[in-house]
Amino acid sequence: MSEPDRAARPIELRMLPVAGEPVEAEERRKKLGRRAQLLAGASVTYNVIEAIVAISAGTVAGSVALVGFGLDSVVEVASGLIILWQFRHPLPETRERRALRLIALSFFGLAAYVTVESVRALLGRGEADTSGVGIGLAIASLVVMPLLSYAQRRTGKALSSNAVVADSTQTLLCTYLSAVLLLGLLLNATLGWYWADPIAGLVISAVALREGVQAWRGEGCCAPTTDGTATTCDDGCC
Repeated sequence: MSEPDRAARPIELRMLPVAGEPVEAEERRKKLGRRAQLLAGASVTYNVIEAIVAISAGTVAGSVALVGFGLDSVVEVASGLIILWQFRHPLPETRERRALRLIALSFFGLAAYVTVESVRALLGRGEADTSGVGIGLAIASLVVMPLLSYAQRRTGKALSSNAVVADSTQTLLCTYLSAVLLLGLLLNATLGWYWADPIAGLVISAVALREGVQAWRGEGCCAPTTDGTATTCDDGCC
């Protein structure tokens, strides 16, 4: 090729990635995604066991609170499965909006159930038998759930995923319900205060409703950029 031809030929420019940075960010995102799945799997496993024990013990003792606590665990299982579904996708941020909506529906379901059962307990004044299994289960959940919720929240914030953060709130609500359950069982066993548990249950249902509304609206939702930093909500997930 002659020199004039070479001069006339357009020069092709190729943009090379900055050394280390994009690759490291992508690897970190994948690592956090795997951690979110692991935590969701742990939550699902624990809550399946919790649901079986609570519903069985509640049925034997005739405890509305224990049965309700077990059904709350079923909602927790649903929330964990939603997170697993989201992060099985190569680009989980594209499922953020749907994941948030599904988690919001689980919040609404929990709030509706706890409200109905609390009102029924207040009006019916049914007295449940003392349940040592239920008390032990509530204590175990008070230990496990805050730790799991903390890990989920940290992971969700690092991923800029409101779906994972909403799941951590769901887990934290289970902690509150554990405290309510324990207090209700103890007060019912020692003082016969049947109304303590349903009153606290109504407070929990109000919190669940608020969290459900926020999750449905996608408040604070933002997708991560390629370098792992949060952006404004311009990807439609809100």
